[in-house]
Amino acid sequence: MVLIFLVPAVAAVIAVAVFVIGDRLRPLSWVETDDESAGSLVLELINTLFLAVVAFVVVILWQEYDNAHNHTIAEAKALVDTYWTAHALPDPEHRQIQGLVRDYTDQVLTQEWPIMQADRRLSQPTQETFDSLRDAVASVNSTDPDVGELRTKAMDSLDAVAEARQDRAMDASYHMPGFLYAALWFGTVLLLCTAVLNGVEVTKRSLLMTALLGVVVGSAVLAIYNLDRPFSGGNSVPRDAFEYAMSRYQNIT
Repeated sequence: MVLIFLVPAVAAVIAVAVFVIGDRLRPLSWVETDDESAGSLVLELINTLFLAVVAFVVVILWQEYDNAHNHTIAEAKALVDTYWTAHALPDPEHRQIQGLVRDYTDQVLTQEWPIMQADRRLSQPTQETFDSLRDAVASVNSTDPDVGELRTKAMDSLDAVAEARQDRAMDASYHMPGFLYAALWFGTVLLLCTAVLNGVEVTKRSLLMTALLGVVVGSAVLAIYNLDRPFSGGNSVPRDAFEYAMSRYQNIT
């Protein structure tokens, strides 16, 4: 925490020291009579800083959003594989396992998804349903080698579901690091102050351009905020993978 404030302060002192010492050492022909060049340099640095931070943050958050979506697809595909494998099992295991797969998928859609949106965590009752599903598959006992092979295949599919579910839990609880938000807000404030720092006169045209700048900056910040919440907000991960799994269950049945 100390470094967050110490490093920029030390950098500012070094910059001022280099500027003062360099002013004494440079030739007189290099000296300019106004502050326009220094102001232009600062404004370019501000623009570059904001664009670099926004680009870096958007790339990180979009990758996280894409990973979250891929994890839901992997989980749903593994559930369909489990359901299909259970279809070949004898009763009562056949109906029990398929019923638990349907129950788990339905709970993810109707109970767990709202919890992920509101609290950024998974549902404990849904986890218990999944544990019951794994127990049901593990308890399949038969001397028939074909049934044993189906049990092994179903357990492998459930292992994939468990891994994807754990990834989804991490995705739901993900937060962008605080220092990136600090850099984003710092760059935003500096960018919105560029008109003042540049000495722009207040006119109808300058007011319109400043308002457009505010719209662009605000839209960028809002997009970043929505991407930082992959399962909530205006750009949330869709439920299509689990909805498609439910429709597949009906076709398999």
